[in-house]
Amino acid sequence: MKKQLVTEEVILQLHKSGKSILQLEKGALITPAAMDVIKQNKIKIEFNEKLGKNISIENREISTEKLKIAVGSDHTGFIIKEELKRYIKEVTTYEINDVGTFTDQACDYPDFAFQVAKLVSLKEAYFGILFDATGIPSAIAANKVPGIRAVTCYNEFSARSSREHNNANILVLGARTLGIESIKAIIKVWFNTSFLGERHQKRIDKITEIEKQFLLKGL
Repeated sequence: MKKQLVTEEVILQLHKSGKSILQLEKGALITPAAMDVIKQNKIKIEFNEKLGKNISIENREISTEKLKIAVGSDHTGFIIKEELKRYIKEVTTYEINDVGTFTDQACDYPDFAFQVAKLVSLKEAYFGILFDATGIPSAIAANKVPGIRAVTCYNEFSARSSREHNNANILVLGARTLGIESIKAIIKVWFNTSFLGERHQKRIDKITEIEKQFLLKGL
């Protein structure tokens, strides 16, 4: 039986609703980012043996089975992707959904960027990670999908800022511009940093409104 997984998004929803108590089933897993938000907002945790695997927040059911990381790459990022999948499992509590590519044969990065972005946009994956040569082209492609905020990070500061200020949901990394240890450090910081909300949320809302204007016009 899978354990209940509590993410940053769940805690932010709880806080936004004005509640200060979070009820969890015994043995529930709390992500580091979620724990930070719990401490910052002084939310009390209560354990209830009768709770099932779903967390009810504002009448919305969030299944822990959907909390996955979508991972993808083109041929230039294939080797790094394969090397880092185990590390991603070590520093996060999410399951990995690898959409490919599955060989180092030449392929087109938009195909895999779209697959990862689609899963995140449809909330079938909580976050996404993409690898290509520089981290730039896959970010461009992924950001064409509504609701996606894909960021190319090149050090720990950019990783932290992209989560705290921009609430980024897809991390894009350059396999030929960064060393393996730098990539590991970026991944660890990115997944352990919480969105700060407040004034930053106002700016995210403006980005969403820009997106909606073009979607409504059918452009």
